[in-house]
Amino acid sequence: MELRHLRCFIAVAEEPHFARAAERLHIEQSPLSRAIKELEEELSVQLFVRTTRSTRITLAGELFLEHVQRALAALEQARESVKSVANGFQGQLRVALSDGITPSRLPTLLARCREEDPEVEVRLFEVPLAQQIKGLHDDLYDAGFSMADAVGDGIIVEAVWEDQLMVAVPARHPVLEYRKIPLEEVLRYPLVLGDPAVCEGHARQVDRVLRRQDKEPLLAQRVASFDVMMALVSAGLALGLAGAAHIASTREPGVVARQLAGRPPMLITYLLRRDAEPSLMLARFIERLEFIESGA
Repeated sequence: MELRHLRCFIAVAEEPHFARAAERLHIEQSPLSRAIKELEEELSVQLFVRTTRSTRITLAGELFLEHVQRALAALEQARESVKSVANGFQGQLRVALSDGITPSRLPTLLARCREEDPEVEVRLFEVPLAQQIKGLHDDLYDAGFSMADAVGDGIIVEAVWEDQLMVAVPARHPVLEYRKIPLEEVLRYPLVLGDPAVCEGHARQVDRVLRRQDKEPLLAQRVASFDVMMALVSAGLALGLAGAAHIASTREPGVVARQLAGRPPMLITYLLRRDAEPSLMLARFIERLEFIESGA
């Protein structure tokens, strides 16, 4: 079994279509088919059910895919760790980012890490929440940030910082007559919200706020990024709900940030790590988080 077999397998599993997988790998379809056949013969299992109209991965193929993805991720991290040492670093801290976490404190944290531990490389991995949790269990990441706190057993979850939930409003929108907008007034207009499939924790926290009212929100669109959210707001198509830092960092003109009336709702970012004694590098990383949160 060679790496090319595994890369061919992943391409077909993710498409799933032999012609598209071959195009993605920049090879002809015949060597791709041959690689899959060789892999199936070596494993003595059928990985795909292929007809003239479709390609479907089997249960055995799905199980194999999980192991292959984990193995390739570990191999890639081993490669990066070697590069890190070659570039003069004496250690590496692997940090996963999920759920569209607010950017307000991350640059400060990374700058402090570089200043106090210049020999330690901090590598960031932007991954879906499910991949972050699995990667923490599999020791692919040392820690991660997420806006979700329900992550299952074996993971320690600590709230590390908060960001005020605000309304992103198009310029010259009627709700701008309010200095602080009542939630019931927000719900009178179409909303663009984060996609729970991509920003699960963020979407869950925003939904908790919206459920304070009996009225169902008028959903204009779910989006995978805050850049797209702010583009739709700037175009006047909807109001957006996001953290103050995300709205402040928007590059779109004509987007105004307004607070919600009453007690301001806060979006919480959590640090996730394995339920085990942290390494010295990770312990120092956690200490810096506490300093940044306290404003030290």
